[in-house]
Amino acid sequence: MGKDSSTMLGLLAGTAIGATLGILFAPDKGEKTRKKIADEANIAKERLTENAMHLKDAVVSGVSTKKQTLDEQVEHIVSDASHKAEDVITTLERKLADLKAKNKKYQKPVV
Repeated sequence: MGKDSSTMLGLLAGTAIGATLGILFAPDKGEKTRKKIADEANIAKERLTENAMHLKDAVVSGVSTKKQTLDEQVEHIVSDASHKAEDVITTLERKLADLKAKNKKYQKPVV
């Protein structure tokens, strides 16, 4: 989990705990206190759900961006390797042609 998401989760937990403690220590009837706790819990749940969705969207977007970047890097590496292989093949073909030419000098005609 990233630093931002941990901070957000800590803030939400602190807010929920603080609200709950504030309600518990407020001079009110038990039924009203339980209703306030339930309402605050629902609000906290909605906030947590909303933040979880934002976090999920951010992670999916980040992963998608990283995957695209990785795909582009792999494609670039493969292309570079292909060009280098082509250069090596061309050089080897030239050397082979030179060797064949030198080898012909040493061959006697077949009768």
